[in-house]
Amino acid sequence: MKKMSLRTRVLTGTVAAAALSAGTFGAVSASAATPAAPAAAKADAANKNVTQTSHLTIDAATEAAQATLDAAEKENQRVSVAVVDRNGNTIVTLRGDGAGPQSYESAEKKAFTAVSWNAPTSELAKRLDKAPTLKDIPGTLFLAGGAPVAAKGAPIAGIGVAGAPSGDLDEKFAQAGVAALAR
Repeated sequence: MKKMSLRTRVLTGTVAAAALSAGTFGAVSASAATPAAPAAAKADAANKNVTQTSHLTIDAATEAAQATLDAAEKENQRVSVAVVDRNGNTIVTLRGDGAGPQSYESAEKKAFTAVSWNAPTSELAKRLDKAPTLKDIPGTLFLAGGAPVAAKGAPIAGIGVAGAPSGDLDEKFAQAGVAALAR
């Protein structure tokens, strides 16, 4: 093993000491610069700044979707079913064997429309005579086939069906899904 010269040893020691000092300074500086955590916001029901809502469980949404699809299959209809939550977010979709490619998106839009207005989409479609611009609202579809799900009078979900030869059939199947939740 080769012996280091005095100059090399001093230089190596100086570099090591400088690196150690810089690391210690950086750690102290970093911890000193860490801002204090903001105080937690008070959120409680007594202060009336919290609200509670009801939502379908994934099991209930799946049960409703399956009941809807079963009702359509009993009548030899090939449909897609979508169940959305109160905010219009999709919880579950089922695409029946042979359902058309357009039916999936249409079912989601019908479910969204039904929960948004807490009304069957067949009723909402009638409103277009007086307010034709309703159909311009993004994500909506004003065709029969969507049914709202309510709890204590408030909408908590929507079931949309698309793919049957008529909207009346689509809506009949959606209502079967709503009825399954009532059992």
